[in-house]
Amino acid sequence: MADERPVDYFAALDAADSLKTKADGPSGQLPLSDEILRQWTSGDLFGLTQSVGMGFDPRRVLGDQYLILSTQGGVRNPDGTPVALGYHTGHWEVGLLVQAAAEEIEAREGVPFAAFVSDPCDGRTQGTTGMFDSLPYRNDAAIVMRRLIRSLPQRKGVIGIATCDKGLPAMMMALAGTGHLANVLVPGGVTLPPTVGEDAGKVQTIGARYSRGEMTLEEASIAGCRACGTPGGGCQFLGTAATSQVIAEALGMTVPHAALAPSGQPIWTRMARDSAAAAATMHASGKNLRSVLTEAAFENAMRMHAAVGGSTNLLLHIPAIAAAAGVRRPTAEDFRRINREVPRFVDCLPNGPVGHPTVQLFLAGGVPEVALHLRNAGLWNGEVETVTGMTWNEILDAWETSPRREVCRERLRLADGIDPDDVIMSPTVAKQRGLTSTVCFPVGNLCPEGSVIKATSIDPSVIDQDGVYRKRGKARVFVTERDAIAAVKGQTDHPIEAGDVIVLIGRGPIGCGMEETYQITSALKYLSFGKEIALITDARFSGVSTGACIGHVGPEALAGGPIAKVRDGDVIEIEIDRNTLDGRVDLVESHDGISIAQVFTNRPPHPSLRLDESIPDDTRLWAALQQIGGGTWGGCVYDVNEIMRTLEAGQQALTRKAPNHD
Repeated sequence: MADERPVDYFAALDAADSLKTKADGPSGQLPLSDEILRQWTSGDLFGLTQSVGMGFDPRRVLGDQYLILSTQGGVRNPDGTPVALGYHTGHWEVGLLVQAAAEEIEAREGVPFAAFVSDPCDGRTQGTTGMFDSLPYRNDAAIVMRRLIRSLPQRKGVIGIATCDKGLPAMMMALAGTGHLANVLVPGGVTLPPTVGEDAGKVQTIGARYSRGEMTLEEASIAGCRACGTPGGGCQFLGTAATSQVIAEALGMTVPHAALAPSGQPIWTRMARDSAAAAATMHASGKNLRSVLTEAAFENAMRMHAAVGGSTNLLLHIPAIAAAAGVRRPTAEDFRRINREVPRFVDCLPNGPVGHPTVQLFLAGGVPEVALHLRNAGLWNGEVETVTGMTWNEILDAWETSPRREVCRERLRLADGIDPDDVIMSPTVAKQRGLTSTVCFPVGNLCPEGSVIKATSIDPSVIDQDGVYRKRGKARVFVTERDAIAAVKGQTDHPIEAGDVIVLIGRGPIGCGMEETYQITSALKYLSFGKEIALITDARFSGVSTGACIGHVGPEALAGGPIAKVRDGDVIEIEIDRNTLDGRVDLVESHDGISIAQVFTNRPPHPSLRLDESIPDDTRLWAALQQIGGGTWGGCVYDVNEIMRTLEAGQQALTRKAPNHD
């Protein structure tokens, strides 16, 4: 119960003399020179005053400045217990990484600065209107981060520390957008799975499974409590957070073997120190991040994404990072080509056949081990340079015989009884075990501009012997995620049943900010009958899905997409060829007997389709700006030149329409 005692806002202080009116200030003197006083700006000079005012040694204040920019959230006691909670475990411990990086900078006689731009939790906002701010937040955070970087005029480089779904892509965009500096990314790592219990992906389905009678109240209560084995780090599966960490390393933005390190452990804090050292070395050698983020680096990132079976949300983030770096944005055709060339050979949650947690992927060798296999297959650009100053070929040559590789892989064998080669397989072994390529881009009369499916996540039991997923089912149309999940949980008069095709519309960028429908896709994965249900939506989802979950449908319903014409009872056919990565999504029969041509020509959009009444104006503005910048397939970014041209054209059109009062 809340404490309802009244507050005396005007009580006297315990001791009047505790209220000070002046203080002595720092002792010593600034190491100024005639040249500094004559040539430096007043801002640079006052910055020195501010630094010693915060307690920094005035004798060292002229050292090279580095900004440690992180997504830290919450306030911790020295023993790690919470004073005030963060939004998620991913930013809860990153302050320790900030401290480790700062200590390394000081040891190199530099001057460390720290700033924080915290981030939301997609898991916490699933199914709520908070999700309407999720994807738009990424752009806003990147803008704020870049403003903070530019607001420290003397910085030589930035050590960017981030972990999770939106803060990490935003940090990558911010570092890429200030690529003339010595910038290095530090992934925030992962939380450990519980000794006994469910992983953080599966546990998000306790409500759906309980509602369907597939677990008891006690089982749900225990599972919900135990999922996070440790208090820091991203989730234990290859959702957006973990995949983004992997992609950052593949791009060369991190030191080697950085992605997916176990949060809070010595190997994790060492990474932060090594990253600070890399930034200082980069600056001393006259190099910067811009030389790292080349088209060849983005090719590597897409190949890594395919090999590990990463989240489809990276189809939004990789082009956005490329745009920030001033590099050609990868297209759907690029991803399609890469996924035809590169097989998946990593077995990590939520993909099978076993589904190892992310820490086991790290111990099996992580990104360097996957890159080693890709290089052996002729699928890796080894001459690309990384923030260490080493090329990937140099890194992989050293990795192959390194003590670190040997110790980590042996630890996985001894601690968990897992053969590292069962987590990261050779492509040949992976093919023998039935692993398939990651991403497919179906088209059809419901998605003429394309769509996305994580083909590797379709349950193998619903795939035909020729490797093709085929489904024909009746549509169940929903215009809100709340109504759809209620039907999945069996809480409506007409619950979702095996064989149904859920069609969720109006949830794209225009409708609500392109919410992530993880609570639906994860429920379908972990409900016993979920593999018999398909989902088609203009929204997005992360790494967990089954059956056939098809998202990013274009055009979205509110942009005139044909998916808006579907009604309950219409028959939809889906075909996904996991061998060729071809797919189609077609409306083949109407519930009212009219021809398909008449459906698309004469049938109006769904009568309940409308802009979500809860969408914030901030998100509406984001939706409009990113649409001009290329929309979903362009990474949902702001293309300033295109926006300016559009505004100018609009202003000219309005001027021409204005009445002439002369």
